[in-house]
Amino acid sequence: MAPPVAPAAARDPHSTPRTHRARMDEAPPAPWSPFPLVELVVLLGLVLIVWAFVGGGDRRGTMLAAGVLLGALGGLELSVREHFAGFRSHSAILAGACTVLVAVPLYLVTGLPQVAILVIGVLTFGLALWRFRIAFKRRSGGLGFRA
Repeated sequence: MAPPVAPAAARDPHSTPRTHRARMDEAPPAPWSPFPLVELVVLLGLVLIVWAFVGGGDRRGTMLAAGVLLGALGGLELSVREHFAGFRSHSAILAGACTVLVAVPLYLVTGLPQVAILVIGVLTFGLALWRFRIAFKRRSGGLGFRA
């Protein structure tokens, strides 16, 4: 009787990357853990957004912008931590953040036409997405994404 043949992935771990759902116990801890810094920043952002809509007065726009910025920073920090730990892929979110960091100053500071800024933004997004995908594959052991 011949011994059972192992699947190709079991024989050669580099042949096909295995996929499985990322479990919450595998999530990378924050450097300031157990203090819930990210959660508090997002909560403060939500409070500012609600406050801007309910009774912002003269500072409505400033509070709304600060709330959206704080919420985005909290989400971006979590995305960076999970992505570079190989826990979950956030390539598109991180590429979008890079695009905003490039396109907004170009729009506000330079006199470039909007079409040029759009082209630069699309190129930035494509290049950043490609590099973030490579970084995630390297960190996750070859997986292209994890849900």
